[in-house]
Amino acid sequence: MPALPRATLAFALVLLAACDAPASDHAATTAINRPVPVIGNPCEGCEAVFDGMPAEIPSSIRLAPPGEPGVPMRISGRVLDGSGRIRAGVVVYAYQTDRTGIYPSPAQRLGREAMRHGRLRGWVRSDAQGRYAIDTIRPGSYPDEEMAEHVHMHVLEPGCFTYYIDDLMFLDDPKLSAEEQREAYGTGGNGFLRPVMVDGRWQVERDIVLGQGVPGHRECRAP
Repeated sequence: MPALPRATLAFALVLLAACDAPASDHAATTAINRPVPVIGNPCEGCEAVFDGMPAEIPSSIRLAPPGEPGVPMRISGRVLDGSGRIRAGVVVYAYQTDRTGIYPSPAQRLGREAMRHGRLRGWVRSDAQGRYAIDTIRPGSYPDEEMAEHVHMHVLEPGCFTYYIDDLMFLDDPKLSAEEQREAYGTGGNGFLRPVMVDGRWQVERDIVLGQGVPGHRECRAP
């Protein structure tokens, strides 16, 4: 992947000011749609997190619409800071393939990177208990490739910065290799989890740890 572009001086000044300011839920609401610097490891297309983002972001969404072919799956969990405290108002952006392993084209025209993410993409915002939930289908692995099934996930800490975290991958996937697990950056907490089938739906619980393994991260205290 190409090297991460440097933030502009203006962005850097905004970042420093935002992260030293006191936190408030109102600020998380009003700052949620403002572009912020991308930090962390090299990330191709991280800016797409802002492309098509809705004005209001709930804590639970349906990523795959009703009738989408595939086995239903729910991804849920909590957003925590590095000390294990719950964090409300943090946005989690996710996108994935369909059951055949492709990123189906979205209905609306978006920027180049967002178009590559396909139509199975969406945003959730952690609630007062730090929880989020995404109803979707289990993704397929890329056609004719050995890469395991995965869901891409990014974090947006409103008013401060955005960064990608390790893909969510499934320990019961026969394509998941030891090499893929070794090559993970270890960002955002454990991304290798074992889904459980309950009443015909896969369920997987992923807690996200803000800033874990993310170069350049500091505590976010948005104004």
